[in-house]
Amino acid sequence: PAFRRFQREFLLGYLPALAADWLQGPLLFQLLQSRGFLRSQIAALYSCGFASNVAFGLVSGVFVDRLGRKKSCVLSSGLCSASCLLQLSRDFLALAAGRVLAGLGTSLLFSAFESWYVHEHLERHDFPAEWIPDTFSRVALWNSGLAVAAGLVAELVAEGLVLGPVAPFLVAVPFLVLSGIFAGKNWDENYGKNRSCGKACGEGLRGLVSDPRALLLGLVQALVESILLIFAFLWTPVLEPHGIPLGIAFSGFTAASAAGSALFRRGVSGRLRLQPL
Repeated sequence: PAFRRFQREFLLGYLPALAADWLQGPLLFQLLQSRGFLRSQIAALYSCGFASNVAFGLVSGVFVDRLGRKKSCVLSSGLCSASCLLQLSRDFLALAAGRVLAGLGTSLLFSAFESWYVHEHLERHDFPAEWIPDTFSRVALWNSGLAVAAGLVAELVAEGLVLGPVAPFLVAVPFLVLSGIFAGKNWDENYGKNRSCGKACGEGLRGLVSDPRALLLGLVQALVESILLIFAFLWTPVLEPHGIPLGIAFSGFTAASAAGSALFRRGVSGRLRLQPL
């Protein structure tokens, strides 16, 4: 029972932030296009977000350990909220700043929350390490459902309620505020090792160089992620001329992704016992 209470407390802080992240995906291209920007300018705005995510990702682990993981979770919610509100602007620089903030907030979203949970699970509560996958499998299940729902909600508020493509970003703000307030009030603070950024990056680089499999895995993952990011930019201008509802298309993509993940898990753990190459 104590573990279930702790698990529920984590999910109540983390899932609203994930929901807000998904809400910002379906209509971003359409929003920027409605502001009158050329496709090359929209590509530059996308690149601002991707670049800030990559650059900050190199030091985010050290930053989170030093600042405190709970504070980093609250900061993630604040940065993403500011990014969503900046989408109301029609100024290119303001929108670029919003994409940069979104990249920073997303980097924290996918590092600080899980780091906080693992530390609390093992160090403060002394629960068995074997229970950690149960929590993250629940996160994955909920995350898939939230992704599908986000597309439907975005379509509803933008087209059904005729509020325009900025509406999903505004809907995301209350979820981010809820996540930040809940984490700030209910979670305990914890910290990681106090390391310099140079030392942390050096350790990572030596780990890649010393193990060719890790380097190969990183290269494959980078190529897959690059394909997904290119797809994230191109799918809207490809589908929109055909009158396909973008929010529903987004839900279809995420549902197919969830189905693929479920098939993979069934394949490697079921009777087939398939093994990844």
